[in-house]
Amino acid sequence: MTLDELQRWAQANRPAALIELSDNLVFGEGNPAPQLVFVGEAPGEDEDLQGRPFVGRAGQLLDRILAAVSIRRDEVYITNMVKYRPPGNRNPKPEEVAASEPLLLRQLELLRPQIIATLGNVPTQYFLKTTEGITKTRGKWFEWHSVRIMPLFHPAYLLRNPSREHGSPKWLMWQDMKLLKEALDSLGPKSMAPVVIDTAHQERLF
Repeated sequence: MTLDELQRWAQANRPAALIELSDNLVFGEGNPAPQLVFVGEAPGEDEDLQGRPFVGRAGQLLDRILAAVSIRRDEVYITNMVKYRPPGNRNPKPEEVAASEPLLLRQLELLRPQIIATLGNVPTQYFLKTTEGITKTRGKWFEWHSVRIMPLFHPAYLLRNPSREHGSPKWLMWQDMKLLKEALDSLGPKSMAPVVIDTAHQERLF
């Protein structure tokens, strides 16, 4: 199965648990063979209208963040835990995340990333199986099924906290992005081996 085939399948097989969400599937976009995948929470209004992830104000900030560390958007793949916009841009409910999990996992199996950057609490708590907030987990390396995980602040959170002073969310994001870029640059040629999803295996690197 290809990403395009998976997207067509997803459009025809919407889980009943997602019926309260918007009608438009926002599947994801970017490099189909990336070393780095960004996973957000769910689409917002602009994303719902355009059918593309991270194209609103938060997405524009993400583009600037990537450019600041010389990462091109077309080098990476960007998607969300939940592929439909929740009413009022609320956070996805646990049952909506659970219903979206099979599609996300199949997507990651096809993408075979070496690093996943989680944006915000919802994807971070899913991948790390934790209840800790992003302020406790950001900037640390974890491992999930042999894929390195770097939790990051969601760009929308940075828009609500615009200070760039030392210790502010924007300043911390800059430190985290430098770590992410350093790890990305240190990777060798991308392995073509598929990501094997084994839910029994999940551990923190350090």
